[in-house]
Amino acid sequence: MPWTPDSIPDQSGRLAVVTGANSGIGYVTARELARRGAHVVLACRSHERGRNAEARLRAEVPGARTELRLLDLADLSSIRGFAEEWSHERLDLLVNNAGVAMVPFSRTADGFESQFGINHLGTFALTGLLMPHLLASADPRVVTVSSEGQRFAPFDLTNLNAEHRYRTAFAYVQSKRANLYFAAELQRRADAAGLALRSMAVAPGLTRSNVLTGGANSARGRAYGILTRLLLRLAFRPTPEGAKTSLYAATVPELSGGSYVVPDGPFQLRGEPVLRGRERALQDAATAHQLWLLSEQLTGVRYVWPAEPSARD
Repeated sequence: MPWTPDSIPDQSGRLAVVTGANSGIGYVTARELARRGAHVVLACRSHERGRNAEARLRAEVPGARTELRLLDLADLSSIRGFAEEWSHERLDLLVNNAGVAMVPFSRTADGFESQFGINHLGTFALTGLLMPHLLASADPRVVTVSSEGQRFAPFDLTNLNAEHRYRTAFAYVQSKRANLYFAAELQRRADAAGLALRSMAVAPGLTRSNVLTGGANSARGRAYGILTRLLLRLAFRPTPEGAKTSLYAATVPELSGGSYVVPDGPFQLRGEPVLRGRERALQDAATAHQLWLLSEQLTGVRYVWPAEPSARD
């Protein structure tokens, strides 16, 4: 039988954070988790868009338990503030969904190339700073949204931050490869520390989402917007289909840590959620380790496990 959001088991008592939850895959992920009983924190960059999304979600899911918190992955001070202001005793699920795609060259508040800075470094910093709360859960899980596009580019550790030159598409797929390296290395380190944490990566496939039309892409002009929206309508599947892999990774009880969930179909771009285990980035522990050390250096966030004195950044 096809896996659908109706397959999600009861999520009552579970506390989840979904980044970029105001639209697209993030919104659907948050809505379906809430529909099954989870308390969902919508982590959004814009208060207005986040407030509108929360109102819409509560209208679609009467009785949903939600809250809105501001988070800008392009600003390390915002990420630190989000973690410092966390008021719950634990966190059961973190869905690292927020990101940007194919945007013109720009820098984050901390000087990082925007796609690498938001998609990878922001995700790395947020997960590390929330780790004490995740480890307070009996069954913590982290889901990081990558892309099958990561398969189609080499990974250049010397040009992650546009040190040499900037190519829009290359920078995007490289940041998505970094997401996959991160998810796999997080699982290795959790296993080495003997922790129950499960880290998953997912690829949504070709999905209609504003990641290609919103944010910085909105400044590309009317023609770009029209052409992109036409492409999305003709070649990409509806957003709820794209959210399936995130929801699968977040909720299937027996799923092993380190799993990579992709759509089943040609080039893993559309279809039902399945596991892909022979991905090169999942096996390349050496590069993942180097990226982890570089990410610690750039963000100033160091993951400290329970056996160590304290968690600090």
